[in-house]
Order: sequence, then C-alpha cells, then structure tokens
Amino acid sequence: MLALSRKKDEAIIINDDIEVTVIEIKGEQVKLGITAPKSVPVYRKEVYVQIQAANKEAAAQKVDVNALKNLFKK
Repeated sequence: MLALSRKKDEAIIINDDIEVTVIEIKGEQVKLGITAPKSVPVYRKEVYVQIQAANKEAAAQKVDVNALKNLFKK
C-alpha cells in the first residue's frame, strides 16, 4: 500500500485519468472528490463488498433450464 499525505485542495493522479482530491477535512473525517472516466466504476468499499457477495450468491444459484426455455418461448 502506498500512503500519501495530502492537504485540503491537494490531489493525486492515478493512471493518467483518475484524480482524487481532498475536498474537506473535519476531525477524523476526510471528504474526497474523485474524477474518473464514466467507464471506471467507483464505489465505497463497503458497497463494493456487498456487490461482490451478491454476485457470488447469484452465481451459486442453480438455474432451471426448462423455466428459461419456457420464458423465451413467449
């Protein structure tokens, strides 16, 4: 992990097209602004973990092939 120190209104650049800027600092909370191409998804980590868990659960479910066939016949 790379640890960087930044002050308010300072930024870092990731891979030429992602910019992370410190917008505000209040006590122990830091507000960040992220500028990235629309093709790059940006999530809070806790949301990302939930998405990954839901995807794993969906992938583990069994698929009723006959029900799918009937669905597409309509």
